[in-house]
Amino acid sequence: MFRTFEARAKASELMDDLAQGGAELREALRHLRRLNRLFAASGRTLFGVARLWEQAGRPRRLTVLDIGAGAGDVNAALLRWADARGVAIGITLVDRTEEACAEARALYAGEPRVTVKRRDLFALEEGTADIVTASQFVHHFEDGELPDVARAMLRASKLGIVIQDIHRHWLAWTAVWLAARLLSGNRYVVNDGPLSVAKGFRAADWERLRVRLNQSGFDYSWRPLFRYVVTVPKAAASRTGSDGTEAGWLERSQR
Repeated sequence: MFRTFEARAKASELMDDLAQGGAELREALRHLRRLNRLFAASGRTLFGVARLWEQAGRPRRLTVLDIGAGAGDVNAALLRWADARGVAIGITLVDRTEEACAEARALYAGEPRVTVKRRDLFALEEGTADIVTASQFVHHFEDGELPDVARAMLRASKLGIVIQDIHRHWLAWTAVWLAARLLSGNRYVVNDGPLSVAKGFRAADWERLRVRLNQSGFDYSWRPLFRYVVTVPKAAASRTGSDGTEAGWLERSQR
């Protein structure tokens, strides 16, 4: 057990080792969907996407790219949200492992609005999607790498980015430690679940990233069940949605 949570843990997760994988990893990804439901992970991503969508003037068409998506299960809530608002949404799930892509394809089989691609964050082209999201992804990187991660996400986005990740806290660690053993037992989940909390973030971490990134509009907020949501809009002059209309939300908000 970790004695302190003042600093982020530096150990690598099993999922970071691309030499491992196979059926055990695919099982882990299925079991992680249980944990995501238990801890309401989808609501945090939805909170950030809805915020940027509102700021962008509620465009009727929206594209979202989820980087490090795993099975991509948190995006099901985005589909329901778009249906309820009449938004034509297209979601691209991106991960660097074939196991994750296979699970995502199986989960969204028959859903034409969801596309799955095996890609790396730093290989994404400029303006790939309106909003680029990362759910429990950035804790895999060290502090010094985080600004480059955020910049790569911003470069790939048109409207802005949403980062959702875990609050580093002993209570969250204990809850995940117990849940991983009760709901799974899979080696990846049992090891990486609690470790991901120990590699998570506190407000001071996000504040340091805000200063280093030096991006206007950077905002972070704590959400229930020990999550942080970070939203970073693109510069107003460059924000044109997939429907081809200029958002203009900044001008409207100042009237």
